Amino acid sequence: MVAAPVAPRPTAKARARVLCVDDEPAVLEGLSLTLRRNFEVMTAPGGAAALEVLRQHADVAAVMSDMRMPGMDGATFLGEVRALRPDSVRLLLTGQADMESAIAAVNNGQIFRFLTKPCPPPSLIAAMEAAVAQHRLVTAERELLEQTLHGSIKLLADVLALSNPVAFGRSLRVKQLVSELCAVLAITERWQVEVAAMLAQLGVISLPAETIDKLGGQLPLTDDEQKMVAKLPAVAEQLLANIPRLEPVRAIIAAAAAPTIAPPPPGDVKKEQLARWAHVLRIAQDFDVLEAEAGSLAQAIDTMRGRAGRYPPDLVAAIATVRAVGAGGDDVRELALAALRPGMVLAQDLKLVSGALLATRGYEITAGFVERAKNFKAGAVKEPVRVIVRG
Repeated sequence: MVAAPVAPRPTAKARARVLCVDDEPAVLEGLSLTLRRNFEVMTAPGGAAALEVLRQHADVAAVMSDMRMPGMDGATFLGEVRALRPDSVRLLLTGQADMESAIAAVNNGQIFRFLTKPCPPPSLIAAMEAAVAQHRLVTAERELLEQTLHGSIKLLADVLALSNPVAFGRSLRVKQLVSELCAVLAITERWQVEVAAMLAQLGVISLPAETIDKLGGQLPLTDDEQKMVAKLPAVAEQLLANIPRLEPVRAIIAAAAAPTIAPPPPGDVKKEQLARWAHVLRIAQDFDVLEAEAGSLAQAIDTMRGRAGRYPPDLVAAIATVRAVGAGGDDVRELALAALRPGMVLAQDLKLVSGALLATRGYEITAGFVERAKNFKAGAVKEPVRVIVRG
């Protein structure tokens, strides 16, 4: 008789990690005993110690804090938690059930539950389970939005690459320069301006083919063509209008293209940040054009310095620093097509002998491009190829 197959045991679901904060050791021990069957419990004897735990552990689903603690009360602590780990759901457990403390906790920490001591274990467990469920809901929704957003951005960039390699090449160069500027200027919140740099050229797909050819060859445009080109930022903004969470990107593109970037109202942090991003994008876009026209770094920087009021002085200094560092650490070489390797950057447009454009200046060679290059017949591509080898 053949034995029936044994079904595999389901994998145990990982327990959510929670953090309990109280200055009384006996209370922490009681909370841990009550919650440890359902959660992975971490404890801290005060706000400062708890914040250090959160810096080391980004996956804490919920934080429960006492209100009255020496040095940092619960309302202040949960406000710090909100800034450090905004996805961690916050609960307040206190014996001080007065309305003033509750209002302070809600306003500073945006708490999920307000519990009073003594709290029966079933109520405590139920509140923590609700907090963990809320954390899962928030993180799942954010991950879904981020995946949708990243997919949409990649799709738009691919459309631009296929429809206009010249515009796509410029987007890559500007985005690289924006990233370098943000690093020098210690701008940590920068995905919005990097995406704006990648998609600002998206409006080019609306131009007639002959106008695109003129732009690629830097040929003179008619008055009507100049008007169409002037509207490109607005077209890009309209194309991005239906994608969620790209409102800051649209605002950056529009502000950078405006004749002047309006100074933000004093104390308006969001508008100050938006203006800063717009200035970064504008100077990166202008530098890309000036460097191509002038043919030298020094002349492009001097031209920017002469445009009084168009750029903040610290941005001009930053772009000079970025390019000076790049010039000192990078190596420009002229190589055969077969010698190209991933990570090299084209220092000039790569074209077929027939004149057809393969890739633009600023394109970073990928492993896929190296494989593709092997399929070209000998003599089909203009050689040698001038590339930059990053230092």
